Amino acid sequence: MHLPARAGLRRSTDDAQPQPEGAPPAPPTEGAEGAEEQVVEPPVLAKPPTSPWADGLGRTATRCAQLLLVVVLAALLVFASIRLQLVVVPVLIAALVAAAASPLVRWLVRRGMGRGLATATVLLSGLVLLGLVVWAVVGAVQGQWPQLQASAQEGLAQVQRLISEGGLPVSDAQVDQAREAAVGVLTGAGFRSGALAGLNAAAQVATGTVLALFVLFYFLKDGPRIWAFLISGTHGARHRRLERVGHSAAGVLGGYVRGTATVALVDAVFIGAGTAIVGVPLALPIALVTFVAAFVPIVGAVAAGVLAALVALVTNGPVAALVVIGIVVAVNQLEGNLLQPLLLGRALSLHPLAILLALTAGTVLGGIVGAVLSVPLAAVAWAAVTTWSADRRTSREALTRPQAPLPPEPPAPGQPQAA
Repeated sequence: MHLPARAGLRRSTDDAQPQPEGAPPAPPTEGAEGAEEQVVEPPVLAKPPTSPWADGLGRTATRCAQLLLVVVLAALLVFASIRLQLVVVPVLIAALVAAAASPLVRWLVRRGMGRGLATATVLLSGLVLLGLVVWAVVGAVQGQWPQLQASAQEGLAQVQRLISEGGLPVSDAQVDQAREAAVGVLTGAGFRSGALAGLNAAAQVATGTVLALFVLFYFLKDGPRIWAFLISGTHGARHRRLERVGHSAAGVLGGYVRGTATVALVDAVFIGAGTAIVGVPLALPIALVTFVAAFVPIVGAVAAGVLAALVALVTNGPVAALVVIGIVVAVNQLEGNLLQPLLLGRALSLHPLAILLALTAGTVLGGIVGAVLSVPLAAVAWAAVTTWSADRRTSREALTRPQAPLPPEPPAPGQPQAA
């Protein structure tokens, strides 16, 4: 009885392709049982991975573990910064001011002044200017405080009459009760404990200010040397790349601070002049608050405008408040459409969504100080990443670019020149 060959292993020569006439017969296959059958080798399976981390799933798990490690390290860094904010915040503020004022120090050094003397001159000049501004603001508040009290009482009475006569479901008794509750809060034990906490915060602010001044002096005097010391452990191409990263980060940070200060100065001048023309008291303090609030992107100018409108509403009535709101809106349009693209276009090369997210994260983690520092730190981080990537790409292209052939060497004297 003839048994058929196993499927997939043998096949009959009857199914083979016909041979042309006159061609020699095909030789029998090695290892075959006869000339009538041909052996087909079975498929060879791939070798199993030598490690559970060598296949695709293992590589994905490795990347996930690396990502989790980076996230944990970042969280620990943020936690340590929050716990040591009395040291971290003055250092960051000193870095901001140093990046903005370092061109002035270099200018004085080029004029023949020693670097230490130039640093002391710039620092003392800034302190004198800040003292003059504070003195002018305090003098304005003291001179207009009686008028502000009388205007505030009259404005509150107008607001009360507007509420009671405007058809709102609020009675005079409810308004008086709310006023008494506010007075009780301001004179209660909770307010006194808050005042004690405020004194503690004021002591911390004073300590941080002194530390920031000392750090600022050394940043202005020895900033390049400090960065060179920090990257002294690297060599070769990595060292040169870190030097470029430091130069780019300092340029972006200084441009951001100088541009923001210019925009804030324009906002303060226009809003302060507008409120003074309208007749709103405390125009100089409002201008100072506008200048400081402009360092918080997106929401700073809006908050300063709301404060100016509230002061105008309480002291001068709703018409003056509407005029102040119009001035604030016009200044914000000038800032957003002309000043920021012109002065901050290169320094703040971030998408508005990235700015909003950085601002939100900084506010949640550090409050007002975090809101001020978050956006410039994000801009510096992005500048460092782009500079590192661009320099690395340039180095790789330089290594892979084909080199031009060297010219032939001239023949020695007495030897015939090659054709």
